[in-house]
Amino acid sequence: MKMLIRFGIIVYLAFLFVVPTAKGQIRKEIRIPDILGYQTLKCDFHMHTVFSDGDVWPTVRVQEAWREGLDVIAISDHIEYRPHSEDIDADLNRSYEVAKPLADQMGIVLVPAVEITRNMPPGHLNALFVKNANLLEREDWYEACVEAKEQGAFVFWNHPGWEVQQPDTMKWWPEHSRLLNAGILKGIEIYNDKQFYPKALNWAQEKNLVILGNSDLHEPSQQQYNGEDQKRPMTLVFSLDKTEAAIKAALLDNRTAVLFNDTLIGDRRFLTPIFIGAIQLKSKKLNLQNQDIKYLQIYNNSDIPFKLQQRQPSVGFSCPKEIILPPNRTVSIELTGISDEVAQMTTLKMFYEATNLITKRGENLPVNIDVPNK
Repeated sequence: MKMLIRFGIIVYLAFLFVVPTAKGQIRKEIRIPDILGYQTLKCDFHMHTVFSDGDVWPTVRVQEAWREGLDVIAISDHIEYRPHSEDIDADLNRSYEVAKPLADQMGIVLVPAVEITRNMPPGHLNALFVKNANLLEREDWYEACVEAKEQGAFVFWNHPGWEVQQPDTMKWWPEHSRLLNAGILKGIEIYNDKQFYPKALNWAQEKNLVILGNSDLHEPSQQQYNGEDQKRPMTLVFSLDKTEAAIKAALLDNRTAVLFNDTLIGDRRFLTPIFIGAIQLKSKKLNLQNQDIKYLQIYNNSDIPFKLQQRQPSVGFSCPKEIILPPNRTVSIELTGISDEVAQMTTLKMFYEATNLITKRGENLPVNIDVPNK
């Protein structure tokens, strides 16, 4: 009877989160420019359901992802840690099988995944694109990782700075070198849940690892992220199209960036075109003269705010030392001519760095704004 009551509660909670209201579900579209011929896909590759230690049914994860504007998710239930197994006895592929039909219907790409859950070292590892998760249930952790590789999985290290497993210092272990040298370890979370790991970003740079940022959700998403103080983190994948094969190819080609709480981290080759694609100058030619004051209107068509700090003065005119470009808003800024030479310039050049756009080397992204003058 106790087992039936528990299962009934789980099904009831799943029903509450999955069934739409009379007015239907509402999706928040996340606007980030497509770049370099790629689609910019919003992804979360790390989350859990009642099939391991999560609090929700697999279809709830699909509904949350759809409402919150994601394109791709992976339900990565634990192999070795399944506290609900008394109530839900199923193989390791079942959460994927339950969620897949709804994901297909909602246009969400659901990547088959599983989490290899061990003490440190090596800690927790996610294996994406597995073909049969049951075959990764091995006594020896390295054999489980080898099986993942043989299935063509993309393996990354989860929450490398998790205090439970690395309480004193964040360390790269010989076991991780073993995985890296064997061609098994491909990526690393630099952001997990609400925690950023700068050291992991350094490791990614040094060892050519793919950077990822994921929610690691266990409870319902709306309990974890309120959308104001805390926003759901995500991995941006720059993919040729929205298919599982193209997403896997993008990961293997190291085409990702990480977005969390209005901070974007990634390779400069991706961050620069995102900024350029998001910014539109709405003012016509300014015809700025010495001692003139003209107003430049800049529209940010993305959902990422840009925080700009001047890195060097402009020639012939002055402009603000700091500019904030809020998402989906137009900002008017003041430019002042300070020499006669400005009247001869066809283009006014403004030199900034985006303090919330951080390159894979840990540096602020330099950005230029070129303003037509004549």
